[in-house]
Parts: sequence; structure tokens; C-alpha cells
Amino acid sequence: MRLILLGPPGAGKGTQAQFLIEKFGIPQLSTGDMLRAAIAAETELGLQVKDMIARGDLVPDEIVVGIISDRIDQADCANGFILDGFPRTTGQAEALDELLDEKGIALDAVVEIRAAADILVGRILKRAQENGGARADDNEEVLRNRLKVYEELTAPLVEYYSAKGLLKSVDGMAGIDEVTASIMSALNAE
Repeated sequence: MRLILLGPPGAGKGTQAQFLIEKFGIPQLSTGDMLRAAIAAETELGLQVKDMIARGDLVPDEIVVGIISDRIDQADCANGFILDGFPRTTGQAEALDELLDEKGIALDAVVEIRAAADILVGRILKRAQENGGARADDNEEVLRNRLKVYEELTAPLVEYYSAKGLLKSVDGMAGIDEVTASIMSALNAE
């Protein structure tokens, strides 16, 4: 099963990814985690992106696509993977399509977890209070900006993947188990 998870910050992508990992026995490929691992391992790529990230710059698409390409080639991805955090833009989606075509791999689905912005802000702020405010980006101003960026850059992917017949949308405002059941139903998996 080769999936992309789409949805605004706080929609529950991480929670649902954990279920999908267990259900299908496939890894979650988080570009942020992969970049941090490359930096920690001081790989050539890690050294290349370390300063960019430290400055707060975005890592160029070709570097991120290269990381994903290398990761997809690893043995644990033979039966599939879940992409989380990539693609974020239509340009990245097109680059991913090219990469997968070169490897003879096709996506099975793109799962969009839909959620209302105002409810997400409340949900994340509540989570931050319960967890003692562990994340620096769990404040209302930053969250509203992240949601705005998502709407501007990432939301167009919904149309992009819908046109390809890959989009499966579920209501992320339902309970966790209901969202999971909706995803399984959308994927025709039990």
C-alpha cells in the first residue's frame, strides 16, 4: 500500500499514520524526520541541509525528492509506505510523480483528512495545555499561520490528486475510531 496523507495541522494525520503502519506493516516516511536523521548522521546530504534548516530556509525540492528516492529504495518500503509532510505543493507532487514513474511505482491512494480550521486551533491548543505546551508552534498565532500556509500551498493538492482519481477524503472531525474506519472503507481494506 503506497499512500500520501494530506490534511491541515492538527487533523490527526500522525494518529492515523500509526494505525496504517500497524495495519499494513509499512513505514511512515516523514521528510522532517528524514532530514533530521541525515543531519544527525552527518551524511553529505545532512551537512548540505544543516545550515539551511538552521537559517529557517526551506530545503529545495530536489534535495527532498532525493531523500525520498533513497528512502523508497530501502527494503522496508518494498510493500509500500506512507508519505507524511510531502508533497506540500503541486510542484512537489509533480516531482514525486516523476520519481515514482522512474521507479515503476504507483500510488494506491491519497487520503485527505478534512477538518475545520477553527476547531483545529482549539484542538491543538487543548493538546498543548494537556502536554504542558511541549511544542513551540502550539500557539494560536503560529497555528493560524500554519493553517493559512496549508490552504495556500497544500490544499491545491486535493484538486491535483482528485483529477488523477487517487483522492479519498474523510471527515477528520469525527472520533479517532470513526476516522480510522472511514479511511479503511475508503481504501477498501478491513
